[in-house]
Amino acid sequence: MVAGLVACSTFPDNTTVAEYCANPNKSNDPVCQLSVDINGQKTALADTNMRLSEARSVANSALAQANQATDLAQRALSQSEDAQAAATSALLRESDLACETRVIQKTNIGSCRPGYTLMSCTQTRYTTRAGGLSFLREINDETCRFNSQVLEMHARCCTTKENAKRLDELNGGY
Repeated sequence: MVAGLVACSTFPDNTTVAEYCANPNKSNDPVCQLSVDINGQKTALADTNMRLSEARSVANSALAQANQATDLAQRALSQSEDAQAAATSALLRESDLACETRVIQKTNIGSCRPGYTLMSCTQTRYTTRAGGLSFLREINDETCRFNSQVLEMHARCCTTKENAKRLDELNGGY
């Protein structure tokens, strides 16, 4: 906006800003109200020896940089909003999942059927004669492993409902 005021105003090109603003009738002119940062110090353009044509050029350059920064910020905001929308649509809701609990007996390794992801493994039955509780040693998306054989474990397995339907069709209802 300031650059537009400077660019639209008619100034003698060979006059300095200080000379122009020294005129009491011009003291409220927008160019006389501008300040610049010179070596970390804020200085009024009216206190410099800058020519009006140079001031106009500086203001136009600043305006171009401000417009470019605004465009970049708007693009970044748009990309951020697109990413947020994609992330929101990618989140699975409980109603989108198909989960099953597999009961596995007399082994130390639990797993899911193909196409399912292992979510948890829990020892559900043990006897002191068989050695008591076993410790879960490893769990990942495919298998879980206890330190010794357990009488019974429950493996919780999940997939999307669409994938479960496709898997059931391929396996004839499993």
